[in-house]
Amino acid sequence: MTAEQLPTNSVQRGRRKIGVFLLLTFGWSWGFWGPKALAAEGLVESVPALPELGAFGPTVAAFVLVTYTNGISGARRLARRAVRRNFPKRWVIPALFLSPIIVFTALGVAIATDASLSFPWTDNPIVLPIAFGVIFFLGGPVQEEFGWRGYLLDPLQDRFTALGGGLAVGLVWAVWHIPLFFIPSETIYYQNPFLGFAVSITLLSVLMTWVYNNTNASLLPALLFHTSFNWSQGMFPILDSDPASLTFVGLLAFTTVAVVVYWGPARLVRTDSPRPDRSSL
Repeated sequence: MTAEQLPTNSVQRGRRKIGVFLLLTFGWSWGFWGPKALAAEGLVESVPALPELGAFGPTVAAFVLVTYTNGISGARRLARRAVRRNFPKRWVIPALFLSPIIVFTALGVAIATDASLSFPWTDNPIVLPIAFGVIFFLGGPVQEEFGWRGYLLDPLQDRFTALGGGLAVGLVWAVWHIPLFFIPSETIYYQNPFLGFAVSITLLSVLMTWVYNNTNASLLPALLFHTSFNWSQGMFPILDSDPASLTFVGLLAFTTVAVVVYWGPARLVRTDSPRPDRSSL
């Protein structure tokens, strides 16, 4: 159903839902990050160190809004979606392994071009599984996915199709990160090119929409996908090599286009597959 086919009041409610979520998300996150970014640019006096809570903006906004709308039961339903396993388990494979496959291929290009890459875990490989767990809880997924996929994606899909909704979430997601590109030392984003990041994260958003729509709107595969994406790039720093970076973005784009063509842009689900059960969301 397109926006033109939706009743006017449903469209207005959807717009209001999206708008309030974005206001709360950006207000929370940029409220923490903005002063640090401005201080780093010398535009304001130095600001006191604050706990790194800015990353929780999307999740905080989602829980505030579902609690306001549906009470504690709504918040519980949103939280339970992170452990819902009523989906075909084969979809855990792309959630966990698609990003590493792309990264490892790009890593081969880096090695072939004699790029000097260093791996922080070389002397202590046990860091690899530990880092996955740390990233899951503190490196983005838990802080963000209850908001991006758990709250924002569905109303955008209803208006713009699955492909349009995935692209829209990706663009919002990229813009949300902007202050981090001005904060030195504390993030991997500082002084890195924003355009390449925005393209890759928007493509990732479409792929995550594809997995989300095929896993009965469970947030568990989304959390794993987000973790795998961050982990693979953090543990294998291909972005330190220009040829590897271009290969990574190119492969990500190729994979996304292939998924959209095969599964269809409207739903990113094969036509003979059931629609996700969102009655309990």
